[in-house]
Amino acid sequence: MTGGEVAGILVAVFWAILVSFLAVVLVRLAQTLKATTKLMAEVTEQAVPLLADASATVRSAQTQLDRVDAIASDVQEVTSNASALSTTVASTFGGPLVKVAAFGYGVRRAMSRNRADAPPAQTRRTVVVGRTVPAARRRKQKD
Repeated sequence: MTGGEVAGILVAVFWAILVSFLAVVLVRLAQTLKATTKLMAEVTEQAVPLLADASATVRSAQTQLDRVDAIASDVQEVTSNASALSTTVASTFGGPLVKVAAFGYGVRRAMSRNRADAPPAQTRRTVVVGRTVPAARRRKQKD
């Protein structure tokens, strides 16, 4: 055998090894693609019902939000009506009530002045054995 024939055989062996390696890689790649296709089919089968449920949930949430919005607008209207009512009541009854309170204060003050002008009633003395009460001391100093 000559050197060229040996070189040709070596190239043929390496070529066969390379083709075998590429064949194994292509077989595994085909298996991976089949598994991926199967997985995608299963995901699609499960995702479609989930998307339908999610869509129904979103529609239900939108309905509830519409109801809450209607309730909130009604509450806002009631609040403005209550505010207007309290303003009306305050302006209607506030002035007269202040006048009645001022009149009552004036009457009480006048009555207390009349009592101050009257001679003082006999004050009651407090006696504590062994001690002098401060009010009694003042009276003693005035005498």
